[in-house]
Amino acid sequence: MATKIRLQRGGRKSYAFYSIVIADARAPRDGRFTEKIGSYNPNTNPATVDLNFDRALYWLECGAQPTDTVRNILSREGVMLMKHLRGGVKKGAFDEATAQKKFDAWKADKQKGLDKIAAEVAKAKKDAEAKALAEEKKVNEAIAKKVADKKAAAVAEAEAPAEEAAETPAEA
Repeated sequence: MATKIRLQRGGRKSYAFYSIVIADARAPRDGRFTEKIGSYNPNTNPATVDLNFDRALYWLECGAQPTDTVRNILSREGVMLMKHLRGGVKKGAFDEATAQKKFDAWKADKQKGLDKIAAEVAKAKKDAEAKALAEEKKVNEAIAKKVADKKAAAVAEAEAPAEEAAETPAEA
């Protein structure tokens, strides 16, 4: 039986949500599957992946072939790297502890990169909010100036007829 690791679509129209499943290659996309090993939600930013790491690694080592999208997901989660490292252990290139050390170093480096990206996004959002606030203050100041000029003109207009009325009886 040719086994595949692939996505099974769920969710509503225009809002896809996928399950990562182990299925026979001949089964339909949303049909029968052997095991569900995770989920993938591309609607969030960044995309949310919930994956049973050990089961995904087990199925890869058993010979299950991932689809292109699932291969990318597994690579991002480190399953493909761990499979590669375990292959090195089986061949005697290095021991299990070294493989785990390399994997932990990769995971830490990846997390550092993700934290850096999250910090940049937060900084960009904060800068955009500050810029929008500055523009809003500028607009509010211009409106306040127009209102003040209008009030000053109204006050001057109201005082002018009163002065003319006061001057007219004095001249007479």
